[in-house]
Amino acid sequence: MQLISMENSYSREKICNDFQRGNRIAVIDFGSQVTHLIVRKLRACGVYSEVFPYNGKELLNIQNFLASGIILSGGPQSLLAKSSIKVDQKIFACGLPILGICFGEQIICAQLGGKLAPAKDSEYGPAILKINNTCPLFEKNELSSWQIGAKIPVWMSHTDKITLIPEGFISIANTERSPYAVIADTKRNFYGLQFHPEVSHTRDGEKLLENFARRICKCNGLWQPENLIEKALKDIRNKVGGGRVLCAISGGVDSAVTGLLIKKALGQKFNAVFIDNGLLRKKEAILVEKALRPYFENTLNCFDETELFINALRGVTEPEEKRKKIGALFIKCFEKIAQKLEKKHGEIKFLGQGTLYPDVIESMPSMLGGVSQTIKSHHNVGGLPENMNMQLVEPLRFLFKDEVREIGAKLGLGDDFLKRHPFPGPGLAVRIPGEVTKEKCEILRNADHVFIQALRREGLYEKIWQAFAVLLPTRSVGVMGDARSYEYCCLLRAVVSDDGMTAQPYEFKTQVLAKIVAEIVNEVEGINRVVYDYTGKPPATIEWE
Repeated sequence: MQLISMENSYSREKICNDFQRGNRIAVIDFGSQVTHLIVRKLRACGVYSEVFPYNGKELLNIQNFLASGIILSGGPQSLLAKSSIKVDQKIFACGLPILGICFGEQIICAQLGGKLAPAKDSEYGPAILKINNTCPLFEKNELSSWQIGAKIPVWMSHTDKITLIPEGFISIANTERSPYAVIADTKRNFYGLQFHPEVSHTRDGEKLLENFARRICKCNGLWQPENLIEKALKDIRNKVGGGRVLCAISGGVDSAVTGLLIKKALGQKFNAVFIDNGLLRKKEAILVEKALRPYFENTLNCFDETELFINALRGVTEPEEKRKKIGALFIKCFEKIAQKLEKKHGEIKFLGQGTLYPDVIESMPSMLGGVSQTIKSHHNVGGLPENMNMQLVEPLRFLFKDEVREIGAKLGLGDDFLKRHPFPGPGLAVRIPGEVTKEKCEILRNADHVFIQALRREGLYEKIWQAFAVLLPTRSVGVMGDARSYEYCCLLRAVVSDDGMTAQPYEFKTQVLAKIVAEIVNEVEGINRVVYDYTGKPPATIEWE
């Protein structure tokens, strides 16, 4: 196999096909941790959107994307700072409608002749928006409560204050501390919101975004992820040509859908590979092979590499090092397996994997050119080595989890996979803070199994986005059977979410949670204390590492 530098294998042509012309909004990222929610809300109303970098090439990116409108995101910077950033001034002359959100509104004001000042009273959190004027953004519909004089709950997060709006703009709404909470220049179709419409705390915020995309930008609203299937099949064939693809299968919905798309596109020029790395859930390898064999038949290959992974993690405690080691080991295993399969099937140049858009956003903002911070490396993205022997095939790279589930349903994937809770590629390694050992994996596997089985028994599994146990790196004194015990503490995590990018803790009934805790302590050797994680995302991530 020839050594090939690992590049972003994603081609925008996989997304920007003919039915989406005139149906795309470009979101310029200035570092807000909720920029992705703008994209998700737009797609939910049938308008395709992507995040683009603030990097001095915004206009070129938007022109290549054939956008119908532009949204300037929020961000942590201050435009009053000496080193403040600016958007390409030509964007305001490109003829496209523009919506600025929070920092984005301040950019519009600062670059078009308005003025800002440090706010004496910053606004963080809930505020009440009072509508004083009309504009297309607030065009009333059956789901909104907008009218002059209406008071709407919104979510604020800003320090600087707009004191003068540019010529041509009018004030549409205000809050107690923000006189220009909504501004509009309807002749140029420029709009600004000081609050965040993309978060759930803002009432009818998604309708504001829909009005911008559908009524102002004239997007057609035809985006449906299921429409991508035929295009994805064609693009896979064009990329691979007559070559063969080895597809990484983890047992989750993302890799299963990826595998089904590649198999459908290539037929017998495809091999699915499932690796047991010793970091899986209880009996996961057996269950995955049994469940996936009907879909992949003789193309599914299963391998046990437990010793390799566990030995490689000996002494490793830092989360990013764990992820990178596991990512590199997966690639090493896939390349070794590919060499074996090549003796029978011929050269394998391509590796398919189920990378999703949230993986890209969270792992490597630098890939977007943005200014937000890297939260963690996803093993499919930041955890991969710089050079690989195979090129990546990632047909889901710019999709969210619920979009992937829609595609999976159209491809015939059963509910047993479509409704499975997400499971991280590094597996239990990122649920064991500190060093990972076989003993700790076994204890955690058993605790997690009791937890998940209890959720299924109580009818809660499908009400929760993701639930799992964490083995904390500490022991505590307890009393079990009238004797002193000194065992590990287990933490339970259960969250509700739409796409995994933000999440809230699940509200258990006290008696249900108490019952689950008692079962874990009584049934799992090595645990004598259980706690529940009640932190949302943000400020926490869903996984612990």
